[in-house]
Amino acid sequence: MPAPEKIKVLIVDDINETRENIRRMLQFDTNIEVVGAARTGREAIEMAQQLQPDVVIMDINMPDMDGITATENIRRKVPFAQVIILSVQNDSSYMRRAMLAGARDFLSKPPMIDELTSAIRQAAVVAREERSKAAPVAYPTTPGSGPTLAGMMSPAMTKGRIIVVYSPKGGAGCTTIATNLAIALHKPDAPAAVIDGSLQFGDVAVALNEQGKNTILDLAPRVDEMDTDVVREVMVVQAATGVSLLAGPPRPEMAEKVTGEQFGKVLRFLQSMYSWVVVDTSSYLSEAVLEALNNADLTILVTTQEFPAIKNCNLFLSLIDLMRIPRDSIVFIMNRYDKRITIPPEKVGESLRQPIMMVLPLEEKVGYYLNRGLSFFVDNKTLPISRSIQALADLIQERINKPKTGQDSPTDSRRK
Repeated sequence: MPAPEKIKVLIVDDINETRENIRRMLQFDTNIEVVGAARTGREAIEMAQQLQPDVVIMDINMPDMDGITATENIRRKVPFAQVIILSVQNDSSYMRRAMLAGARDFLSKPPMIDELTSAIRQAAVVAREERSKAAPVAYPTTPGSGPTLAGMMSPAMTKGRIIVVYSPKGGAGCTTIATNLAIALHKPDAPAAVIDGSLQFGDVAVALNEQGKNTILDLAPRVDEMDTDVVREVMVVQAATGVSLLAGPPRPEMAEKVTGEQFGKVLRFLQSMYSWVVVDTSSYLSEAVLEALNNADLTILVTTQEFPAIKNCNLFLSLIDLMRIPRDSIVFIMNRYDKRITIPPEKVGESLRQPIMMVLPLEEKVGYYLNRGLSFFVDNKTLPISRSIQALADLIQERINKPKTGQDSPTDSRRK
């Protein structure tokens, strides 16, 4: 009869004496093998990915990253690994936070040997059950390679979709479209978030009447250590709709504190939490806007009937061809369509060789709602503009679910 597989344990504590004491305690149990010892939270995350332990014994207080944050990162990157938190602070709030982060058990420090080995054995049973269910996942093991989106998400998670609302001409109504579109897409089983990508002069928080709260500045410095609890604390949930909001910096000069790379990492992380990530943008192609465009599943390109807006959309379409952004990822729409103006959307689409797929009508009441921080889509779904927003949401879901054909790429027949 083959010997039972040993329980692989990783010890994490910044004090060498503590690590050695735990190692000595466990060496008397022949079913337990200590496969490694880490001194910091970051080191623990890297070693957990490399060693794939069944159980991690985690100190809660460490200099670089607290044990709760490290726990959530490990659980996200090595989903079957079970974490036992050790703490000198036998506090119920710590215990609750540890459990929310995915810890299996919470023991007072120093633990009794019987108590610790029993907790390890129970955790190992769960680890092996989860390991057998989990599909294989590739994790980065090269030092300095940094976290990847695959590493951030457990196999059970579904990657959300990034929808960017952009116009190369200011004043085209992108904020109104983005906020109401997020509301239209949001469902209890498919949550939506709207992100302000206009970092200098964003108006998403004003449009949703949620000013003066958390902003992207609360996440940007921590993009390499983000976890779902931290993000949820920063995101503002609008009570009337359930849509989550990430506002831009409160003052224009603070925009430089958010790099394009940080903005992109925030968007990619939010994909693991929301089915729909709707990004409002400025007309200026800042680093953040370019990151949004490069990460977008679909870009809603907004024009109006004014010639400057049409001219700028033509320039933008030429630019995305150079950027190798496929044309079939663009949903070209015309906002504030007025039948009295003799510039029909069909002619604009023909001239720019990019068909206009949706027309949003001119609606005088939009200003009324915007000035009060209200959504016309919530207040009155019978308005023509509300029906158009719902049709746009339906179109987006249809395009997302449509298999890629490659027919609308930058090298298709329309560009020859």
